[in-house]
Amino acid sequence: MGFLHQINEWSSKHHPKWLVVLRAGLGLCLLVKGVQFIQDTAALEQLLAKTSLSQNITWLNTFIPWLHLFGGIMIIIGLFTRISALLQIPVLLGAVFFIHSKQNIFASESGLLFPIIILLLLLFFLVEGGGPFSLDNALRNQKK
Repeated sequence: MGFLHQINEWSSKHHPKWLVVLRAGLGLCLLVKGVQFIQDTAALEQLLAKTSLSQNITWLNTFIPWLHLFGGIMIIIGLFTRISALLQIPVLLGAVFFIHSKQNIFASESGLLFPIIILLLLLFFLVEGGGPFSLDNALRNQKK
């Protein structure tokens, strides 16, 4: 039995149903952030300008909002939840370590706490998966 199969078996047996609300909230946060970045591209450009990588990676201004939109929708409906979470993790790691790393986590105007919470939730759902109320589970049960 492979490692990923063991994680999937454990997850299906130990997944409380209330985690569906947490998963949907995570997806909604990503979706809203993607919409905010699309509506205000200047804010995203300012955030990326703070990093030392900003001169080489201008394509991130387009990539990040669409990744958040697509990943947020996929996490909300529970389709390819682990893959969607895995694709979001590098973006959130960049937000935590490159953009918000100079801020104090408890400062009143700090934006660091939100990406840390989202990153931890993404790591959790990378392991946990979509759960019993997800499109993944419905498609899996339909095959059986």
